[in-house]
Amino acid sequence: MTHRLVHTMRMPIRWGDMDVMGHVNNTVYFRYFETARIAWFDQIACAPDPGGEGPVIINAHCSFLKQLKYPGDIEVTTLVGPPGRSSFEMVHEIRMVGPDGQTGLLHAEGGAKVVWVNFPAEKSAPLPQEIAALLPSA
Repeated sequence: MTHRLVHTMRMPIRWGDMDVMGHVNNTVYFRYFETARIAWFDQIACAPDPGGEGPVIINAHCSFLKQLKYPGDIEVTTLVGPPGRSSFEMVHEIRMVGPDGQTGLLHAEGGAKVVWVNFPAEKSAPLPQEIAALLPSA
């Protein structure tokens, strides 16, 4: 499947992100993904309208490849897949940022399926043309 890079952001690993094992807790990776996803939605003016329509995720997944530890910064890249009628895939990759500002090994990869929803009807709705236009062709 073809994916398109749409967003990159950096964020600090916080002391409170770690668990008793001294590494970032598995649940926090989903917060990193969420932060990146919402930042991209904000960038493209795609905030949900509770009285109208907007994006929701219907599943999320993560493969933990290498531990993240405090202190440090991470870079989260966000890629999107081709549009369906009402949905598209998002993929996120997390890398540590080194002291030189460069990113290195992939520490985690994951993503979510995003569905466009008509909130009052509680049903999926066709992706708006302006959103579909940002996604790669199949």
